[in-house]
Amino acid sequence: MCDIIQIDPEIMGGTPVFRGTRVPISTLFDYLSDSREKEDPVSDFLEQFPSVKPEQVADLLEYYSSKASSGRRIA
Repeated sequence: MCDIIQIDPEIMGGTPVFRGTRVPISTLFDYLSDSREKEDPVSDFLEQFPSVKPEQVADLLEYYSSKASSGRRIA
């Protein structure tokens, strides 16, 4: 699994989060899905969740993009 994602039953009940934070991965995708309403959804996300580093977001998006383009299962 991707080093950026942490799944631990003791953190957010096992919800996948950005490693070292309590910020669910799904929150980033929520921001991206609402991008029509936001000028820069990634910047907005990082501003709202300063515990997540820009590199983590970039690495996560690259990870999912490479998995999607390879046609392999993501998780």
